[in-house]
This record gives sequence, C-alpha cells and structure tokens, in this order.
Amino acid sequence: MTRMPRLGLGTWHMGESRGERAREVASLRLGLDLGITLVDTAEMYGAGGAEEVVGEAIRGRRDGVYVVTKFYPHHAGARHLPTACEGSLKRLGIERIDCYLYHWRGSVPLAETVEALEHLVATGKIARWGVSNFDVADLEELAALRDGDNVAADQVLYNLARRGPEFDLLGWCASRNIDVMAYSPLDEGPLARHPAIAAIARDLKVTAAEVALAWTIRNPGVCTIPKASREEHVRAIRRAADLQLDAAALAALDRVFPPPKGKKPLEMV
Repeated sequence: MTRMPRLGLGTWHMGESRGERAREVASLRLGLDLGITLVDTAEMYGAGGAEEVVGEAIRGRRDGVYVVTKFYPHHAGARHLPTACEGSLKRLGIERIDCYLYHWRGSVPLAETVEALEHLVATGKIARWGVSNFDVADLEELAALRDGDNVAADQVLYNLARRGPEFDLLGWCASRNIDVMAYSPLDEGPLARHPAIAAIARDLKVTAAEVALAWTIRNPGVCTIPKASREEHVRAIRRAADLQLDAAALAALDRVFPPPKGKKPLEMV
C-alpha cells in the first residue's frame, strides 16, 4: 500500500474570504514549490471554498500533489455520497481524489458508507478512503465489516497538548498500516507560543512551531497537516520536516506534556 506523505498543508478556515484568496493560493503554491506534496481540505471548509482554493493552487501541477478531502456525515449514504464526491472533484478541478475521508461519524450505517466508498474506488473517482475522528472502538467496528479493512487513514486531533491517541490508537493503526493524520498540530496556535517549547527551540536554534510540528511526525505512520495560509508558516512547516529531535529534547517535552497513562476519549475540534 502506498503511504501518504508525512507532511501536509492544512486548509481549515481557507476559502471563507474572497479578499484572502490570492494569499491562500500563493501559500499553498509555495508549499508545493518547497516539496510539501500533501494538501488536506474538506467540503465543509468555507462551504466548499477551501476546495476551490486548493483547485486553483494545484492547477497545472496535479501529478505532484496528494489530495485529501473529506465529506459530511449526512453525505455518507449510498444516495448522497456520489454527488458529494462529484462536487468535491469539480471544486478541486481533478478527476480523482487520492484519499477521501469520512469527516466524522454520523447516523448512516458504516456498512453502507463502506460500500459506497468502495464503489467510488471501483469507478476511479477516488484512489483510497479513510475516516476522521474515529477512535479505536469505531475502527474495530469498521474493520470487521466487508471491505472495512481497506481503511487507509484516520485523521485525528493529535499534538503535544492532546496525546490521548498514543495510548492505543497510534499502535492499533500502525499494526494495520493505517496512516494517522494529525490535525491541529499546534493546538490552534498556543503550542507555537508555549514558553517551555520555546526554550527547547532556542537551544536547537529553531522556532517553537517547528519543534511542535517535528514532534508530531517523530514516528513513522503519522503525518501532520498544519494550516498553511501565510508564507512564514509554510516555510516553518518545511523546516520542521528536517528537524530531528534528540532524546534530551523529547524527554524535556515529556516532562511538560506527559504521555497518557490510561485511555482517554478521543478529542476533536
């Protein structure tokens, strides 16, 4: 199975303002120029506006981009999913989605969603499919279904301040070659300003944001998708890919942000 890139560009809150569109497109294009080849979006972001921003950014360079987008729970049934997928494809300006994610679990039976996703694979509309905000119990239920073990990724809230997935979810996914995508790796900003992380960053001559991002991808099988709407953010994301945190830095981070000692409900924002 082809694994997705470990570093991506997030687009949450993009596509909400026409005045910001040119800057958002430029930021994504810069990321692609720097070698960040995964772009994550969703039909929910900006009511489709973020997908349109991505579509403009990747125009003319589709072959070098791994596109991930997500569909609403109320589109997860056999009747609505094909239409939702076609809408995303049109806004993105592409013929196939590299990985199509169920944004969060809703009321549609999982078996129906899996069947609909497998049909999209068979018809060439998507290459792979996955889920978002699914905890281990949800994943086990999914994997027990016919074709349910074809799930390729689980996108979850994971960062230094929210380490719950380490207790069981990361290991469960790793044992099955399921990619984990860490969203909000800077916890919506605070980790980029945290004094303890900043102190470690000064010793390494980098920024706190780079330390927090590098931490999320320290293990194989985890990719991170920070928002990338400004040039300085994009350049920091790229630098984080080359940052190797040594044992001393990891131990210092563990002291401030202890790993979980027991099961915690999966958090989401």
